[in-house]
Amino acid sequence: MQKKRLDLTIFLTLGIVFLEVIFKVLSGSQLWQISFLSAFCFWLATSFLISFFASLFSRKINYLLVLTIFFLLFLLFSTEIIFFKVFDVYFSVADFGLADQAADFWRDTVTLILKYSYALVIFLIPFISTILFRKQIGFEKASANNLLSKILLLLIFIVLFQVSLLIKKENSFSGYQLYYKVNNNYLTTAKIGVIPARFLEIKRAIFGFEEAKAELKVAPKAKKEPTKEKSVIYNITDIDFTALAASENNGVLKNMHTYFASDTGTKQNEYTGYYKGKNLIVFMAESFNSIAVSQELTPTLYKLTNESFVFNNFYTPVMLSTLGGEFQELTGIYPSSLSSIWRKGTNYFPYGFGTQYAAQGYKTFAYHNNQYNFQSRDVYLKNLGFTNYLGCFNGLEKKINCYQWPESDIEMIEATTPDYISADEPFMVYYATVSGHMSYSWYNQMAKKHKAAVQDLAVSEEAKAYVATQIELDQALALLIEKLTAAGKLDDTVIALVGDHYPYAMDLATINELSSYERDATIEINRSNFILWNSKTPKTEVNKVGCQVDVLPTLLNLYGIKYDSRLIIGKDILSDEPGLAIFNNQSWVSDYGKYNSLTGTFTPNKDVVIPDNYVTDMNSVVASKITMGKLILEKNYYQRVMGG
Repeated sequence: MQKKRLDLTIFLTLGIVFLEVIFKVLSGSQLWQISFLSAFCFWLATSFLISFFASLFSRKINYLLVLTIFFLLFLLFSTEIIFFKVFDVYFSVADFGLADQAADFWRDTVTLILKYSYALVIFLIPFISTILFRKQIGFEKASANNLLSKILLLLIFIVLFQVSLLIKKENSFSGYQLYYKVNNNYLTTAKIGVIPARFLEIKRAIFGFEEAKAELKVAPKAKKEPTKEKSVIYNITDIDFTALAASENNGVLKNMHTYFASDTGTKQNEYTGYYKGKNLIVFMAESFNSIAVSQELTPTLYKLTNESFVFNNFYTPVMLSTLGGEFQELTGIYPSSLSSIWRKGTNYFPYGFGTQYAAQGYKTFAYHNNQYNFQSRDVYLKNLGFTNYLGCFNGLEKKINCYQWPESDIEMIEATTPDYISADEPFMVYYATVSGHMSYSWYNQMAKKHKAAVQDLAVSEEAKAYVATQIELDQALALLIEKLTAAGKLDDTVIALVGDHYPYAMDLATINELSSYERDATIEINRSNFILWNSKTPKTEVNKVGCQVDVLPTLLNLYGIKYDSRLIIGKDILSDEPGLAIFNNQSWVSDYGKYNSLTGTFTPNKDVVIPDNYVTDMNSVVASKITMGKLILEKNYYQRVMGG
């Protein structure tokens, strides 16, 4: 009598559920955030589909087919987890534009692969189990009746999947919304699973997909009692968006014109022109975060974050790694899948720092102490008006050691300040630093350099190494201040600095070792500092919420530069515009509270009165800002409405 074998569909289901659940655990997500019914129905349908095809042939061929599928799933889930650990976003085909970043930082990628090698081994378990238990699994060719039953069950679970999507259909970011109306790979992967998300992406690539047209909504203004204020002046130009909308036949452009017409813009305020004529040095600091700020170990960072303007509710959301963080700071726009457009340098950006400050008579400079053309930085910086950008291997290698990893921020400051510090004209300088880059171990040359300074910290070695890399940034800033002082330029110079993202190479537990409070993995992990410092500016605390997209409009207003605040998605953080920070999964923080899209929960701040329909309205505001940022790029919108 032939021994009864395990049903192939059951084996496949166990393997797929195992991979999906383990991925959730390894990526640090909460299992209860999954839309279990929808996910499980999809996984079962996938199992029946594979089982059907793996029952058409001989036992040997069916076995090899299942083995191949589990190996491909191993590659998929391994790629997903490493990509997530490298970039803190879930992988999608649209993110292939980031592949060269992983390739150029191959040491860090290899380090992370080794660090999470146990995960790769775990993802191999279904593949290995197929080999070990091949004699106990039913790989035989199925009868016609058996195949028919598989087809019927496949159809049943497809129907059940569709029905499950209807549960809480109208909720923001429900399974239904994600499957039919919203294009957010992070949420789809988190809530339904890796396999459904990849299926959905392939389906949309083949058949096309247009997100449901939600109501375009600008952020509501706070209602204030009328006062006898002097006449209000807005930071806007003479673009007539209403007239543009009336004469536009293209539906997308008409909606864009209408959206910008509905925004009154931000008001000029007591800080308009406050720094007019002063020099400006802007930093995009690699992986800088408030957890690195210490009076003992990073005294210059401590000084700069606690003097002049002090922003108490500032965030640096992770959006497409360094590329996305830099994009937000330099353009005031939330990024989407922007790699190819942004890196071509063909779009018109009239509010680029280089362009705007050069027009005011400033000499402009840009520097990066890593490979100058990494991710086309030489192209997009030129597009922002920096015509004399210098990095490693287009000239900076003659002045600093470009053959260590990561390179030194101190060396970059030492080598570049002579270019501008003695200029008769005011100067505007942009620095993209690299010393704080992962991985955080003693193989990191900047960490190793400052190892002795952090040895007494009661934290893990990884946390120590991270702080050590930030000591390099701290000492580079101290050197800059020293040189500005010696040249008599300190009082007439403003330093602005934000990080591109939090140090996502470290997991939440390691970050919380250094944090002064317990951070969550969705919102508070992104909390950081915005340094806006001048030696003569009195301490001014700002409690409004802000993030990287607010840097550009804030500086334009401080320098009295004419711009149209309606066209920049971020807003002057010193204005009375409502504060807002948006994250890559469309969670957000406002002056009223925090919304977590993964859980669908809103946590209001203490002692605030929440307006009616606030969360629903703000979800529309957030979606609109993201959509407009994407369309500004795709439609080269600035050129359409401003020329150039």
